[in-house]
Amino acid sequence: MNKIVLIIQREFSERARKKSFIITTLIMPLIMIGLMIAPSLVAVYSTGDTKQVVIVDESGKVAPQLIHASTPELKYVDQSQLTIDEARDTYNEDSGIFAILHIDEQGATDGNISLYTNSSSTPIIEQTIATHVKAIIEHNKAQEVIPGVDLNKVLADIATEVNIETMNNDGTDYASGISYALSLILGMLLYMIIILYGQMVLTSVVEEKSSRVIDVMVTSCSPFQLMVGKILGIASVALTQIAIWAVLVISASKFVIPELFSAEVAASSDAMLQSLMGTLTDTGYIATLLAYLILYILGGFLLYASLYAAAGSAVDSVQDGQQFNTIIMMPIILALIVMMSVFNDPNSSVVFWFSMIPFTSPIVMIARIPFGIATWEIIVSLVALYATFIVTTWIAAKVYRIGIFTHGKRASWRELWQWLRTK
Repeated sequence: MNKIVLIIQREFSERARKKSFIITTLIMPLIMIGLMIAPSLVAVYSTGDTKQVVIVDESGKVAPQLIHASTPELKYVDQSQLTIDEARDTYNEDSGIFAILHIDEQGATDGNISLYTNSSSTPIIEQTIATHVKAIIEHNKAQEVIPGVDLNKVLADIATEVNIETMNNDGTDYASGISYALSLILGMLLYMIIILYGQMVLTSVVEEKSSRVIDVMVTSCSPFQLMVGKILGIASVALTQIAIWAVLVISASKFVIPELFSAEVAASSDAMLQSLMGTLTDTGYIATLLAYLILYILGGFLLYASLYAAAGSAVDSVQDGQQFNTIIMMPIILALIVMMSVFNDPNSSVVFWFSMIPFTSPIVMIARIPFGIATWEIIVSLVALYATFIVTTWIAAKVYRIGIFTHGKRASWRELWQWLRTK
């Protein structure tokens, strides 16, 4: 045990002193928080230029009402006294006009209209204009069918805005947009950590094997002790980094975020932003998420690190290790694909079972947790994950103890099978 501890200390000291470790440790929390709050903050602070749309309405039935449908983002200007050719000549790219909307006699009835743009349009802008024109055409048609009735007043009287407030079954707030954002961020974070530190194990084993450092080290410890010490040493680096991130994120959610953004959030009508700020400042919720994140990062890393260690011992160069690296990464990539289905239905059968399979559960389950799932599912998933880690470590150790002494060639699958059968 003392030898394993010494190896852990060596691995930790060697990596924790690197500048890259310090830089990523300090920057990553800022990136995480920025990814979470950036979309809503951009929506709050961005005013954007008002786009002016010139209307050439040959029917005279749409423009008088359409100019009253202007919004802060889209302003309609009636120039129906011009022909469409005159308007296109007058309001060119140098005029500052965004687009020209042409409505002919037929278009005022069947809705087929033309939009001449001076700059790139977007489906959202086009849909907004189409919605405005559609409402006016339908209003005009209804007015013809029911003459003498003030449809504007009738529609205003019956207009009803439906706002859905989704709640959990226990009555607590449920913010699907926030859950989506947290799910995506946590899943991608876990994916990056497993890949980053797993590759670190493979590279470390290959470098020590090619430089014959391992040959010296095994004179004072067993191959199993060396492998376990290396895995746990790199795991301790990962956990240290995550622990620092956790402290920074919780501190930010408690002190920094409320001070910086409380006034803007209070003044904002963006419900998503207000809900997001409420989530980020709920230290209990953040601490629970971080606890689950650490458990799944540790379990996922230990599981894949044992496989990376075995792969590293079976080759003489990092390039040769890509053969095994591709196989090892397949379940991780599959987990990423399934994670995208979590956003549509976090409790579907496919998502559920992939959150239980140890090789995919770290990413899929951590993506499900923000949506609120049964505690027993998390417990079963964690037990299966750590039990599988024990099995893969035992298998990897059988490969590792022979592979580190094999030089000059890359082990074939048949040789790996023989190593596994060797007692």
